[in-house]
Amino acid sequence: MSVRLVLLLMHKQAKPPRSKATQTLARAKSLPQRYFVSPKIFADEQKRIFAKNWLLVGHQSQIANAGDYFLATIAGESVIVISDQRSQVRGFFNVCRHRGSRLKGEACGRSTAIQCPYHAWTYGLDGRLIGAPHMDEVSGFEKTDYPLHPVNLALWDGFIFVNLEKNAMPLEKYFAPLKGKFSHWNMSILQPAKRIDYDVRANWKLMFENYSECYHCPGVHPQLQKVSPYDSAENDLREGPFLGGFMKINPGKSLTMSGNACAAFVGKIENLQQVFYYTIFPNMLLSLHPEYVMVHQLWPQSPERTLIICDWLFHPDAFERKDFNPQDAIEFWDMTNKQDWHVCELSQQGISSRAYVPGPFSSRESIPAAWDDWYLRSLERKTGS
Repeated sequence: MSVRLVLLLMHKQAKPPRSKATQTLARAKSLPQRYFVSPKIFADEQKRIFAKNWLLVGHQSQIANAGDYFLATIAGESVIVISDQRSQVRGFFNVCRHRGSRLKGEACGRSTAIQCPYHAWTYGLDGRLIGAPHMDEVSGFEKTDYPLHPVNLALWDGFIFVNLEKNAMPLEKYFAPLKGKFSHWNMSILQPAKRIDYDVRANWKLMFENYSECYHCPGVHPQLQKVSPYDSAENDLREGPFLGGFMKINPGKSLTMSGNACAAFVGKIENLQQVFYYTIFPNMLLSLHPEYVMVHQLWPQSPERTLIICDWLFHPDAFERKDFNPQDAIEFWDMTNKQDWHVCELSQQGISSRAYVPGPFSSRESIPAAWDDWYLRSLERKTGS
């Protein structure tokens, strides 16, 4: 064997293997058209993803008092999320055990009990049947046999998650990779300052892909780009259901309309020149700023329409300060959100064209590529039915 050949073989063997993320990106293209327009795929997503995964439905601050409740619609199911007499958060299917009537119709409110509007069967805040007119005349009837059907519900750093799957993996186990990761933001005690709902005429996956890269920022977000350079991203979660990392904030600046901090810091933040962005599959976008946390819930309504609920959360102490100006951050991100939703709608329109074919991801789009990979794996996972 010649010396040249030996050196060539040694060079090939010494070349470090490419990471899984790099290999995925090298072959990655955007998803085929059917994933954004097909009613069948939309139905499969509801069945295989939204009915099988832990979904963000709200924050415990929304139901701080006994009897506070709100409704969530998950894969076609209405769920009551309520705080019981001991301030424990519970979840129940919004279905009476008598003849199946819907129990609650208002999106949110406060109740001392849950009473069916049809035949007045009444349930405690813990789901026990406590009143059933004339049923004591029925032989063998026992109230204890007819509590409300519970749904799997758990808290993560103050956020409320629901899973319709009967044998769901415990939330604590599922979220184990994130344990303690965001403790500096004190998310469990934060209080809401504003909620804005957006009705976006685009497929839900486009919002996740858009959120996961800043390749588009120079042209779409000039105000954001001035404060947080688009090429400063560093990702620390690159595979699986949790993806993202941080971007830099220019020294002395904040992501607000004025460029100044709008509130007291949410905790002992180590670096005030960083903002963190994470996607939590399949319906949560988490944005962590030094002085506030912004959270998006995504709820697909059809292949071409998504409801997005955006909340801004601040430290309780911030509300007592004279320099508290949450609107400074809310206006900034309402503007930025609308810029994002607009280009997502443009993407939806273009993808719907007969001319559309999947295009390659750039080197700055490794997280959207990883998100698509996890989405496909989740969609292809067989259900129990």
